[in-house]
Amino acid sequence: MRLDAIVAELGGELRGDGSVEVVQVASLTSAGPGYISFFSNSKLKAQLKETRASAVILAPGSADDTELPRIVHQNPYAYYARVVALLNPAKHPRAGIHAKAVVASSLPDSVTVGACAVVGERVRCGENVVLYPGCVIGDDVSIGDDTVIYANAVVYQGCVIGKRAVIQSGAVIGSDGFGFAREGERWIKIPQIGRVVIGDDVEIGANTSVDRGALDDTVIGNGVKLDNQIQIAHNVQIGDHSAMAGCVGVAGSTRFGKRCTVGGAGMVSGHLEIADDVHISAGTLVGKSLKQAGVYTSVFPLDTHDGWLQNAAQIRRLSKLAERVSELEKALKEKSITP
Repeated sequence: MRLDAIVAELGGELRGDGSVEVVQVASLTSAGPGYISFFSNSKLKAQLKETRASAVILAPGSADDTELPRIVHQNPYAYYARVVALLNPAKHPRAGIHAKAVVASSLPDSVTVGACAVVGERVRCGENVVLYPGCVIGDDVSIGDDTVIYANAVVYQGCVIGKRAVIQSGAVIGSDGFGFAREGERWIKIPQIGRVVIGDDVEIGANTSVDRGALDDTVIGNGVKLDNQIQIAHNVQIGDHSAMAGCVGVAGSTRFGKRCTVGGAGMVSGHLEIADDVHISAGTLVGKSLKQAGVYTSVFPLDTHDGWLQNAAQIRRLSKLAERVSELEKALKEKSITP
């Protein structure tokens, strides 16, 4: 596409020759003629000067750092994402039901169902939904317009998926939550009778599991992005436009506010309340409710093994040390008021 056509489609300010054509997006270091790149990190200014790209996307404050044809936008990273989508539109199979699919519901003509996919009874499906080979859609599931469910994903009975959702391969939506009641030495299974309700514009990563509610629903809000290999337990609620990186685990009945993030391998205990705009660092264990917005970290700093052992040993002594300090302060206070 020509640069002026991209700007006409996506906005932004064009500086330089708008007739320049680009065929793909690449990084500053790997881009060659015919490629457009983006610059959003001041530490990479040397790469900006040396890039062989035909054009670049950058912020207003960096607009004069190059003579290349450029698109100026307040958020060059987000603009780059839209350019990638513009130059690389999604390609899905043509609409229709494969002869080897098993479909027990009436679906719109615009829906695509791949080989060996299974669609249960009373499934309500919107327009332009794509079900890749091997998908299993349970009875009474509802799927919104333009949703794509990739190969071998499973959506259990009764779950609801909104519009424009993307469910990656191997994801499991609506499996039983971990609900058991102890009786003597045995565990008695508690039937999980809630659903999973997923909003619009949600993406669920590969091999991620979202458990159905025990009684009430597990709810994933609009615009939520979940990475690969995440575990969302029963009755969890995740607020709109939150995002979680790979290997995060969230225990049952915890509620997240809007626009929250959790870094990779973050662990969140159950029955907690997390406020809007809370950001949890990678590897952090959250064991209490977080009532105020902000960044929270509990990761012990990396050290050599010997150094870590020494620090861990000192941590064990902190309780006794605190008691001694308290006793000394008390003694000093009593001494200072003695006639």
